Amino acid sequence: MALVTSKEMFEKAYNGGYAIGAFNVNNMEIVQGIMEAADELRSPVILQASAGARKYAKPAYLKHLVEAAVELTDIPVVLHLDHGADFETCKDCIDGGFTSVMIDYSGHEFEENIQESKRVAEYAHERGVVVEAELGTLAGIEDAVSVEAEKAMYTDPDQVEEFVKRTGVDSLAIAIGTSHGAYKFKPGTDPKLRLDILAEVARRLPGFPIVLHGSSSVPQEYVKIINENGGALKDAIGVPEDQLREAARGAVCKINIDSDLRLGMTAGIRQHMAAYPDHFDPRQYLADGRTNVKAIVAHKIVDVLGSDHKA
Repeated sequence: MALVTSKEMFEKAYNGGYAIGAFNVNNMEIVQGIMEAADELRSPVILQASAGARKYAKPAYLKHLVEAAVELTDIPVVLHLDHGADFETCKDCIDGGFTSVMIDYSGHEFEENIQESKRVAEYAHERGVVVEAELGTLAGIEDAVSVEAEKAMYTDPDQVEEFVKRTGVDSLAIAIGTSHGAYKFKPGTDPKLRLDILAEVARRLPGFPIVLHGSSSVPQEYVKIINENGGALKDAIGVPEDQLREAARGAVCKINIDSDLRLGMTAGIRQHMAAYPDHFDPRQYLADGRTNVKAIVAHKIVDVLGSDHKA
């Protein structure tokens, strides 16, 4: 099956009360782990590359890794740009074969966000590519995206109708309390998403696909393994999965997951190197990281997203 856009994928997800996992890819083992889980569970999937991934692996490598993955399966796969900083970045990915791009101008003024998002949407739609934009600002750090907690902003439901109408984008990422990275909530607090904001956005945009970024749950078993093998991930607290599942049953059609994959990969490598200090073959320790990535993705598909057997 060739790469697809998310248009039909999101329509089915919205009507079916589930969400599609958008998993960040950085190397071959992560791509393999994601795809093995998605293929076995017959789940549609989004493979997305951030600015950091494109800089690290180079766009051509990432594209061909994803094309190889598509060659080995018949499930629907989207190749998506995560957090495109400007028109030129989005254009480069559109011209390079991506089937979906995100323009993230959420850190700019409302009118600037509209104009840049509209510009990207017009260029993309002429070439059969879909566009995600963001309204509201998530806290945290992910590659080139860095927002201090005090500068984060919840999405204003009063702005969403105008934004979508004027930009023509195909999906909208909103800020309801998720954040990038592994440190999403302060220790001792009760982690809660603003599902009331999500409900109001959904009421104002009936049938329109909503996206959640910064939605890793930070599995504590991997945090523990990392800490027991030389790491120092103190107070890493993620998003409660029951709240993500509730969001997926509603208007949320795409949930982004990155930090969990990094934690699983790192835990597998650290555990392997601690157990076999004489090993120096990357195929041995990276394989353990890949196994963890596959397990994480399988869990997300079945227990959080509800997208198994929807391909």
